[in-house]
Amino acid sequence: MSLIIDIFPALQDNYGFLLKDETSGQVAIIDAPEPRAITRRLNTLGWDRLDHILNTHWHPDHAGGNALLKKRFGATIHGPQEVTRIAPLDEVLKPGDVFMLGETRLDIFDLGGHTLGHIGYVDRAGGNAFIADTLFPLGCGRLFEGTPEQMWASLQRIAELSDETVLYSAHEYTLSNLKFAESLGEDAALAARAATIRALRDHGEPTVPSTVAEEKATNPFLVYPLREKDFAAQAAKFGELRKAKDRF
Repeated sequence: MSLIIDIFPALQDNYGFLLKDETSGQVAIIDAPEPRAITRRLNTLGWDRLDHILNTHWHPDHAGGNALLKKRFGATIHGPQEVTRIAPLDEVLKPGDVFMLGETRLDIFDLGGHTLGHIGYVDRAGGNAFIADTLFPLGCGRLFEGTPEQMWASLQRIAELSDETVLYSAHEYTLSNLKFAESLGEDAALAARAATIRALRDHGEPTVPSTVAEEKATNPFLVYPLREKDFAAQAAKFGELRKAKDRF
């Protein structure tokens, strides 16, 4: 048996990810961006339950629906301590912890940088990682709280996953990220990916998920820093790129 993953749009540019462990039937949502959209999707799928909410960080477009979903479904809420800034948690999760969704093991890893306590969830057996606002197709999250060094360390943790790992990031920012990537210089790999991305968006299709291999080959926030010789130089290069993107 395996993990069923369903992706759907929420709010203005968020994605929601519903997970169902086929063995137990347990259902979880990664973050809680929009209770109405989540409820509607559960109804469409014919899933009559929501057992768990797995938060990645505290921002309202990720944790703002916690209370209403808990009231509606009786779901338990899990996530990093920082989520308590806006909503209660039933269980605090920290890097190194393991969350079991039925028979599916999700390893918790540190993705601090966008916010200080941002975490991700890795389904190693299935080759999936839920990384929210840390890395996007051809982009990365803004540094609202963390330092370039902290964020670069988090991006390295993602890059160190197997190349086949499927990355589920939480927003549709790819066309904007593509324009920035192209402004830095274009090569064959980026050109090929650009054609695919534009075709997907022309048809209203999501560009999420992507893979570790795709991001290592074309994402400027990995490509350019990884050319530097050591962590300090890589983090500095990443910081330069992030500032440039903020001004772009």
